[in-house]
Amino acid sequence: MTKTEYNEKIYKGKERSEAMVMFLVVFAVSILSCTAGSICGIGGGVIIKPVLDATGIMGVSSISFLSGCTVLAMSLVSVYKNVRSGTARMNVRISTALAVGGAVGGVAGKAMFQGLKDAVGNEDLVGMTQSIVLTIITLGTLVYTLYKQRIHTKNCTQLWLCAVIGFVLGVMSSFLGIGGGPINLVVLGYFFSMSTKEAALSSLYIIMFSQITSFAQTCVTGTIPDIRLSYLVLMIAGGIMGGTIGSRINKKISEEGVNKLFIFLMAVIVVINIYNAVKFA
Repeated sequence: MTKTEYNEKIYKGKERSEAMVMFLVVFAVSILSCTAGSICGIGGGVIIKPVLDATGIMGVSSISFLSGCTVLAMSLVSVYKNVRSGTARMNVRISTALAVGGAVGGVAGKAMFQGLKDAVGNEDLVGMTQSIVLTIITLGTLVYTLYKQRIHTKNCTQLWLCAVIGFVLGVMSSFLGIGGGPINLVVLGYFFSMSTKEAALSSLYIIMFSQITSFAQTCVTGTIPDIRLSYLVLMIAGGIMGGTIGSRINKKISEEGVNKLFIFLMAVIVVINIYNAVKFA
């Protein structure tokens, strides 16, 4: 074997090792994020998106698409298992109105993301915008959660208002590529006085509808970004497993435990998003 052949062999070996590490990272991030997301009702995308952005493993558009697919798989499993087990109750009338609004908002949010991407022609700038917006939303959510016992909540029942609120949530979830995120829980808790577990289930229900329409729109318009099929399979598998594990944990964990996990995750996500905003800048 010549020196050149030996160097090529070493190089290919390093490439395979790096690829394997990336596969493990992607799978681990997906399953852990979706487990936590299923427990808290934040979807998982709010963790997947910034963490993968921080790794620089792929472009912003690819991460947003894969994150959405993963969260869709997780939400389908979580909603099914939670409803079947009956551990958490959901106001179907209000949640469906929110979900329908979220579905329409999902289409609008995806169109906004694509429009911004086409207008600026720079994925780093798009990523910075997403990181800044997500930092503000997450920080606001964290502050609200810490002081929510002092805040007087409302009890909205008008279906048209539910649909409008769902639309806004759908726009934000699709534009940011996070599925739903922490803002859902704040909105559901404030406008509808839902308990933590009820809000978590309703949030996953809304996420499921908004991600279905967002995914369908991406396929119909032919705007699926360049992705590795292996990553898609790994992340969807992680989403399904995370949704299954999270649903089981949700049956056993107390509402106080859910709140503590949620606060911890929000603090971590704020730090990661600030890092991403600086990195993209």
